[in-house]
Amino acid sequence: MHWFSIFHFKDEGYVKDDEKIDAAALLKNIEENTAAGNKARRERGWDEMQVVGWQTPPHYDAQTNRLEWAIDGKNMRTNDVVVNFNTRILGRGGVASAVLVSSPETLDAAIDAFKTSLGGFEYSSGQRYAEYKSGDKIAKYGLAALITGGAAAIAVKTGLWKVILGGLVAGWKFIAAAAVALFGGLARRFKRKTA
Repeated sequence: MHWFSIFHFKDEGYVKDDEKIDAAALLKNIEENTAAGNKARRERGWDEMQVVGWQTPPHYDAQTNRLEWAIDGKNMRTNDVVVNFNTRILGRGGVASAVLVSSPETLDAAIDAFKTSLGGFEYSSGQRYAEYKSGDKIAKYGLAALITGGAAAIAVKTGLWKVILGGLVAGWKFIAAAAVALFGGLARRFKRKTA
């Protein structure tokens, strides 16, 4: 079984976890955003995508402060099935994003292994979700926006998405360098639990 995960951290503040998750409304929003995003994909010569449904409906665990969900998607040109399994780990100052990448055939086993590996990580002392203090920066979005795109969802609503997407396309060469720098930042935020 082969799988890998991609981690990154956004220091956008403390995300309040008091929001009720409406899976049906979120799925509709994701379907609409995917359909709108297909225009940009066509313009760039990329394959269009279709949202099929939830592979794993959104679930927030208040004990671990982790939000998980997975969406079944389909490449509309090749009909290949695509599954994105997402985990967001809430902390005092932001959110760590972990995305599992695996083939659909081995997804269930990969999810089990992925969750086991996540059990070995936690925020450093002082950065844990439960250590929030009055006066800490509060994120401008809640749990639902983490599923629909967080800051990206806010950017779409304010018209900044075209600017962000254009910058990403123009600056793709720097993404790999940023990923390397990111792992250095994660090392400071997380520590490995000892057995």
